[in-house]
Amino acid sequence: QSGARINISEGNCPERIITLAGPTNAIFKAFAMIIDKLEEDISSSMTNSTAASRPPVTLRLVVPASQCGSLIGKGGCKIKEIRESTGAQVQVAGDMLPNSTERAITIAGIPQSIIECVKQICVVMLESPPKGVTIPYRPKPSSSPVIFAGGQVR
Repeated sequence: QSGARINISEGNCPERIITLAGPTNAIFKAFAMIIDKLEEDISSSMTNSTAASRPPVTLRLVVPASQCGSLIGKGGCKIKEIRESTGAQVQVAGDMLPNSTERAITIAGIPQSIIECVKQICVVMLESPPKGVTIPYRPKPSSSPVIFAGGQVR
């Protein structure tokens, strides 16, 4: 529907990575659809709550650590500008993800804020491509059993 290529990592991990590839406008469209789906899932799991009492949508972007400096900006000015202009909460992890050269960026807020925030992050990343080799983050399968609602163990 969006025109982007979408890949979702294996389901045997507590975290799953969604990779989007394609023209920028197709990626933004796919991303907006994903955010809408996350918002739907939050809404349907909290049927009796008002919009104001629902938790914000939260997601993590995984980006090459070599691009985080451009994203943060001198003295934190760029990340502050993104926070203020989008209304989203944005946090860039200080440490790299295990066995990789990537860092997590946590974004929380209402869907429209998150979508705008991701667009601005993409613009910065397109302006400053990654330097050197990127070792991608691969979540480890959970070794302990995962207990789902209803008591099922997998």
